[in-house]
Amino acid sequence: MTDIAQVKDDLVTANRILAYHHVVDSFGHVSIRHPENPQHFLLSRARAPNCVEVGDVMEFTLDGKTVGHEPGKPYSERFIHGAVYEARPDVMAVVHNHSPNVVPFTVQSRRKLRPIMHMCAPIGTDIPTWDIAHKFGATNLLVTNMEMGRDLAQTLGKRTVALMRGHGSTVAGKSLRDVVFTSIYMEINAEMLIKAYQLGDGDIVPMSDEEVAANTKGRAGFTYERGWENWCRLVGRPYYPQNWEMGPGFSKTDK
Repeated sequence: MTDIAQVKDDLVTANRILAYHHVVDSFGHVSIRHPENPQHFLLSRARAPNCVEVGDVMEFTLDGKTVGHEPGKPYSERFIHGAVYEARPDVMAVVHNHSPNVVPFTVQSRRKLRPIMHMCAPIGTDIPTWDIAHKFGATNLLVTNMEMGRDLAQTLGKRTVALMRGHGSTVAGKSLRDVVFTSIYMEINAEMLIKAYQLGDGDIVPMSDEEVAANTKGRAGFTYERGWENWCRLVGRPYYPQNWEMGPGFSKTDK
């Protein structure tokens, strides 16, 4: 049986880790699909991620309605999470953020966000930008209902990441560790890519589709746990070990 208390505790840890790495600040949020009811998800009440506690965690249906415990106002953009879970049964966790080095890539098309370092390979080579204005006109750019959320989820499709014009991004993952890992390294990669563009001379050489596939396939428990254990220590949160298995293409002798 799933330990829901531990799942909620890990969700709190995910909030703290993302805040520590400047993926979120006072705004942004991370959720996890309910481990016992795939038609529900868990997400904190509207609170700065670094302040989230276990008692803040709420349960929602996929259309954003609260279930049971209501410690406070929910995030207005909970529909992002619900719509992605609705469209993607394979997605187990979602991060929406305003990652500062990613946002510049949402407002121009000449220089695309692409993976240039192996740690962020799962963002993929095909990263779309969703523009809320295309269907909904002039808004405050927030995703405040299911129609907007579903439109964003359609742009995301089967990908890992969708940028949001003038806003940020939405990241989908197969687990809480996976989506946090991807969100952190996407921000690091974006900063590195901006620096590479600033060098000026020579062409940027991003990762190829084949390299992305090889790195993504090889990401497994050992990689996630190595990062998660370290990040738990950095933010003073309890570490609950999961499977440290090696991914395909790696062995116990690899460095």
